Amino acid sequence: MEGRRVLQLLCLTFTLISTTLPSLQGLTVSPSRSQFLQGASVSLSCEEDGWTVWRKTKRRERSSCEDGWGKPAGSSCSISYMFTWDSGVYWCESREGAAGSSINITSDTVVLQSPVLPVMEGQDVTLGCRTSAPSTLSASFFKDGVFIGTESTGHMTLRHVSRSAEGLYRCSFRGVGESPPSWISVSAPPTKAAPPTEETPPRSGAPPISITSLQLVVRVFCYLVVFSLNSISTLLTVSLYQDRTKGEEAVFESVCFAGDGADPSSRGQHAGQVVDISHDCLGSGRTSGVGDSVLGGGGFTFSAVLLTSAINQQTHQLNTQPTNERPAH
Repeated sequence: MEGRRVLQLLCLTFTLISTTLPSLQGLTVSPSRSQFLQGASVSLSCEEDGWTVWRKTKRRERSSCEDGWGKPAGSSCSISYMFTWDSGVYWCESREGAAGSSINITSDTVVLQSPVLPVMEGQDVTLGCRTSAPSTLSASFFKDGVFIGTESTGHMTLRHVSRSAEGLYRCSFRGVGESPPSWISVSAPPTKAAPPTEETPPRSGAPPISITSLQLVVRVFCYLVVFSLNSISTLLTVSLYQDRTKGEEAVFESVCFAGDGADPSSRGQHAGQVVDISHDCLGSGRTSGVGDSVLGGGGFTFSAVLLTSAINQQTHQLNTQPTNERPAH
């Protein structure tokens, strides 16, 4: 019983832990872009307190902001001067090693300024092509390797974007170079809830609870553990009851001894013999557990004592009976 309570408590603990697990923490980049000119300053922040900024570059496999490439401040990290070797994958990570969503950040002499986060359908998106070298040339823009236009100002605006606007964009300056490709994502706008009417009043109550796959696995595991414990407890109870019943039957073994009408002299022949209860001790010609006929013809009585006790009792009765013989003169 105590073991089952402990396991139920553990299941409850696992369920509470799974419901409080944090979601993947995002990384906020300021300014909000993924490409930066060489020499620019960047501020990186984690959405959750206690998380730190990590990165992976070509020069270094994996390192945190505290390793010297940035200036840490709580859950934030600032880079005062971006170099080309600062290009890489950046993400947030907790003390336990959980990693959040990652962002590709590049630093080059020619960069494409584009939104880091997905844009909604119907919005306008402005792309900017910049270079650290002085240039008066027009910037050319490409989508998925296909030329889409040239702008003398270095900026191109995409009007009322749709899902078809998703893809890899880059820009270039003739004689200077081109920017690394940058992916632009387009998301669907949030659905608007229909206003409540008189026929369909708005529902009240707590908001629906979303269950993740981990929480579902933990709950199913808890249900299986509790069900198994209940089944095992029931089987053990039935088994113990059957063993106890068999034990009581084995303890109260019976013996057969002659009734009051039998010849007392014949009882001594079977004194101390225990008769097997698997045989019927009633009637004549039945055999005892030792293979002998205890007494024939007369009825038998079951008792929980040995035949020795019966013989002693009969002997006592014979000794107390009065005798008709006179004493010899």
